[in-house]
Amino acid sequence: MTDFLAIPKIELHIHLEGAAPPALVRDLAAEQNIHLEGLFDAAGEYASSDFTSFLAAYEEMSKVFAEPASYRALTEAVLEEQAANGVIYTEIFLSPPSLNFDEPAWRDMLAAAEAGADAAEAKHGIACRFIPVIIRHHGPEKARESVEVMLRAPRGRMRGFGMAGDEREFHPRDFARPFAMMREAGFRLTAHAGEFEGPESIRAALDHLHVERLGHGVRAIEDPALVARLVLQQIPLELCPGSNVALGVYPNLAAHPIMQLRGAGCVITVSTDDPPFFHNSMADEYASLSAVHGFAADDFAKLARAALDAAFCEPELRVKLAQSLDGAA
Repeated sequence: MTDFLAIPKIELHIHLEGAAPPALVRDLAAEQNIHLEGLFDAAGEYASSDFTSFLAAYEEMSKVFAEPASYRALTEAVLEEQAANGVIYTEIFLSPPSLNFDEPAWRDMLAAAEAGADAAEAKHGIACRFIPVIIRHHGPEKARESVEVMLRAPRGRMRGFGMAGDEREFHPRDFARPFAMMREAGFRLTAHAGEFEGPESIRAALDHLHVERLGHGVRAIEDPALVARLVLQQIPLELCPGSNVALGVYPNLAAHPIMQLRGAGCVITVSTDDPPFFHNSMADEYASLSAVHGFAADDFAKLARAALDAAFCEPELRVKLAQSLDGAA
């Protein structure tokens, strides 16, 4: 029987606040006397039923992280959970605009997250890099202000830049300038597209934001010409099958087009997105792919290698990670 926890994995699409363990959030809420109305269900897990309620729950939960120092415990907890699932390297989205941090608080948050990452790497051997994101539904003006703050902060583990939030709001062209600013500063680019909107959303992200990876991108399957473009340009897709099923993009994993995208020649990677909200983990994702789509050891090795090739990390770390993957083969 396959031990899915033991397979070495690389995860490229996970949100720091969205991966916060419910117990940690409850403890921080109690310490700060914050009442989180309707956030938890009867079992003590996050309660959300669709994308709109998920976004609302996400922003409600983030209230407990108003003090930047809390990010050390959060980062360490998230990385510990990933390491327990066999993740050896991860790229984590940070979303300070959703928390309305001013510049000093953003720097304090980064320092706390760095300290948590240092502790997790020393204790569990997991390496991570950060991808700060703007929140689409907060609008282009907020995005521009956030980017200016990001660019003045110490770089630390930050390697990429992206956009998350409600894909149904605004248009990628509205965020072209913030993306250009980050690209000119040396940040690698990704953006959420093709999750709750269709192929045109993906095409617009490619054309206006000039991203080199796509967060989700799964609905490209609806447009053969777009799939051909993704294959030609070898744009990696940060697929999150469990998230897509939990939020109703697809009714079940059997209906998810991961196999069609893979068969067409798309570069695919697999991640969890916001695991406590969707009751999944990287080991769960692998187990489900095995059970439903017949993924075997060689398939998982190819997933990890594709994710490593798509990672935004520096060359020295990439070499070290490749040696770890080769040693486990």
